[in-house]
Parts: sequence; structure tokens; C-alpha cells
Amino acid sequence: MRSEDVRRHVTTPLTSPAFAPTVPRFTDREYLNVVYRTDPEALRAVVPEPLRIDDPLVRFEVMKMGDVSGYGPYTEAGQAIPVGFEGERGEYLHAMYLDNFPATASGREVSAYPKVMGSPALRVDTGALVGTLDHGAQRVATATMGYKHHELDRAEAAAQITVPTFMLKTVPGYDGLPRVQELVRTRITDLTVKEAWTGPARLQLFQHVLAPLADLPVLEVVSASHILTDLTLAGVEPVHDYLKGALS
Repeated sequence: MRSEDVRRHVTTPLTSPAFAPTVPRFTDREYLNVVYRTDPEALRAVVPEPLRIDDPLVRFEVMKMGDVSGYGPYTEAGQAIPVGFEGERGEYLHAMYLDNFPATASGREVSAYPKVMGSPALRVDTGALVGTLDHGAQRVATATMGYKHHELDRAEAAAQITVPTFMLKTVPGYDGLPRVQELVRTRITDLTVKEAWTGPARLQLFQHVLAPLADLPVLEVVSASHILTDLTLAGVEPVHDYLKGALS
């Protein structure tokens, strides 16, 4: 294989990439969102500068992907933290667990999503929408919400999930030091909200050394939503270079 051919490949392994070379389109992406208040000191310990924290809130989400081009259906769960950056409000993606390896590899290699493998699920059980996350055989999160109790304004639902998203991209060098270390930004585009609901909710987080969601403890549930969408994820752009100490 010639050098110019090698340069055209951007995935590993070279000739059998772990994910499809496509921009995924999400059809029937279903959200369970539970926003809760947590310990502000715990938040400050995990949110990198120059992002700012105002209210000590966390959004626990479970997303059931009905169909995704290039990956197929899968489910994902994680934590997003409301933050500010240069006057813009957004969310910092703190943790993401999913049951699809191509989507995990693509999210980490192409973008900067903090994805690792896990076993999330979203289902309806006796009048409640139930979202769970397991790590191996151990339960680490259980969220419950009243199933379709009250309709949520679709514009409000769209505003909840289309805020800018910030992530930390780190690529290690062979000397053990970071070769790339950037704060990057992306957001959802081409969004259609098909259904949106709200209602009462509860959230339990359980201690696990390899899935430390409970390090951001639940002090109070603030709100919850259940949203069904079609959408596309935009590419990422760097907004801060930690190795240069300046904006990109």
C-alpha cells in the first residue's frame, strides 16, 4: 500500500475499520432525561477549566436508538453537566456507556465522546418508563418516570437537547504524555421532535469503581422528560488547546 493510500485511511485497523465511514443519521432516538441537583464540590472535581459551573446540576440520560445508519439500533446512558463557556450555555459530556462497539469506537476516535462499553436499557414497565445501566452484572443506575403523564412543549424539548456540547479530546503520545489535548464543541442538527412528555421521576445511582456515576450524588430530582426524535450529530470543532494554553 502506497503512502498516499495510507493517508486516506483515518481508522484503525487500517483495512478493516471498526466503524462505517459515514455521518450517522438517528431515526427514532428516544430519550429519558432526569435532571438532578448534586454536590457542587463533586462537580468542580470533574469539570475541566475553562468551562464554568453555575447551578450544581447533572442530566442523567438513557437514549434508545431505534435505527442508526452505519451502526444499527443500540442503547446508551450517561451524564451531562450544564456549563458555560465564553458566554455560551451548554453541557459537558462527563460519561457515556453503550452496548455497541462500532458506535463506541467511532465516538472516541472521530470525535471526543467519552464512550465506554456498558449495558443500558430503556423500557416501559407497569406504567413507568424505566432506564437502567449495568456494568457487567452490577446495576449502577436506575431511573423511573411516569409514562406519558403530561405533554411537553416540543420547542422546549428541542431546546433541552440541542444546547452546545463540550467534550475533552485527549490522544496520548508514545512517551506517555498527551499528544493532543483539546476542549471540543459540537451540537445536534437537523432535529425533528416527534413526541415529548414530562412527569414525576426518581433516580438511583449505585457505587461502582469502574462506572463512578454515583460520585455525582443525587440530592434532588429537578425535572424529567421523555422525548422521541430524528436527528443528526454535527462534527466537532476545537475551542481550547490545553497544550498551547490558548483558544484554537
